[in-house]
Amino acid sequence: MSRYFINSNQILNNSISIVGDDYLHLRKVLRAVKGDTITVCCDGYDYTAVISEIGNNYILADIADKVENKTEPELKVTLFQGLPKADKMELIIQKCIELGVSEIVPVITERSIVRINTVKDADTKISRWQKIALEAAKQCNRGVIPEVARPVKFSEAVQMAAQKDLSIIPYEKESSTGFRGIASKCQNVKSAAIYIGPEGGFTEQEIELAESRGIRKITLGPRILRTETAGMVALSLMMYELGDVSNGRT
Repeated sequence: MSRYFINSNQILNNSISIVGDDYLHLRKVLRAVKGDTITVCCDGYDYTAVISEIGNNYILADIADKVENKTEPELKVTLFQGLPKADKMELIIQKCIELGVSEIVPVITERSIVRINTVKDADTKISRWQKIALEAAKQCNRGVIPEVARPVKFSEAVQMAAQKDLSIIPYEKESSTGFRGIASKCQNVKSAAIYIGPEGGFTEQEIELAESRGIRKITLGPRILRTETAGMVALSLMMYELGDVSNGRT
């Protein structure tokens, strides 16, 4: 069944208004007609709605059912991703949203090859990345669309760790501490951060800065992972140990 995200102001008197790109998709691609059923998501709730009117630039659908979306994890994880080359960022956004990430913050590090030099360039990339996030959220039945934030410098990113209950930074030179060792000592973690370096990884100075902000080094195993792999692995471990992937702690 088709799934669409809307704002709360599109709901009025038990009716939902579909406009913009979603209207075009329903009208031109799916050839929607009166009586068709769609799923609409707003503020963490899923609405089952039946199309009742089709206009020149809008579709109205009557709400038949409303249920709380159960796919959003209680653990809110922010991925601070060192800017990678080419289309790797799109893959990272797509897969990490499927795994349950709440927010993705692109980070400019010392070894970042990709540079964002103008506001226009940043706007273009953010617009593209947010569309990837939207499509990923639709595909995996998310209740909200995770935000892809504007790029920040590494020094700014590590300052945000103070807002989290737990922050980790996978580092290829760390060999003794794995995530399970940290997770076993954690209680009531509701928010977390993962810091992933770009191609080439973090510099020693960046790792030292991260540690000074309370971010904990971990190993992801004996093999060096690509930047587009490391975030997915770290997020998977976190969701298994502290989130909703394990379906229990036993």
